[in-house]
Amino acid sequence: MSEQREASIIQAITAYGKSLLGFIRRRVKSDADAEDILQDVWYQFSSVINSEPIEQTGAWLYRVARNKILDKHKKKTETLLDDMAPEGDTNEDELWDFKSILMTEAVTPETEYLRNLFWEQLFHALDELPQEQRQVFIWHELDDVSFGEMAERTGENVQTLVSRKRYAVLHLRKRLKQLYDEITDY
Repeated sequence: MSEQREASIIQAITAYGKSLLGFIRRRVKSDADAEDILQDVWYQFSSVINSEPIEQTGAWLYRVARNKILDKHKKKTETLLDDMAPEGDTNEDELWDFKSILMTEAVTPETEYLRNLFWEQLFHALDELPQEQRQVFIWHELDDVSFGEMAERTGENVQTLVSRKRYAVLHLRKRLKQLYDEITDY
C-alpha cells in the first residue's frame, strides 16, 4: 500500500469515522450490524481510493453507507418474504409478484407506500400473536438471533421455540396473503 493511499485512508477514518458510525447506527437495529456496515464502507473505500478519484470523500462515504444499509434491509425483506411464502399448492409466481412489488429498485411514492403498508401490516399481524410466538419470530427473523441463543435466554427447548415460530409464520402468511390479494386485485 502506498504511503499516500494509507495517509488518505487514515485521514478519512479520522475525519468521518465517528459521525459515519453514528449515521449508520441510527438506521440499523444493532451495533453489530452498524459496525459490519462501517467495515464494508471502509473496505470499499480502501479498494477504490487509488483506482478512481474521489472529490468529495464525505459525500462518497455517506452514499456508500446508505447503499449498504439499503442492501441490508433488502436482504432482510427478501429473507422474510421467502419465509412467508405459502407452502404446497399455491402458485409460486404469486410470491415473486409480491416480491417484485416490494423489492423494486425504484423509489416512487407508490413503492414507498407499499413498503410502508407491508411493514405496517406485518407488525399489526405480529401484535395479534401470543407474546411467545411474536417474540420468537422477531428474534429469529428481524434480530437474527439463533434458536440456540433463544433457548439459552429463555430456558425453553429449541423444538418448542421452532414450533412457536412455525405457528407465527402460518398466521403471518394468512394475514399477508390478504394484503397481497388487495394489492394485486385478485
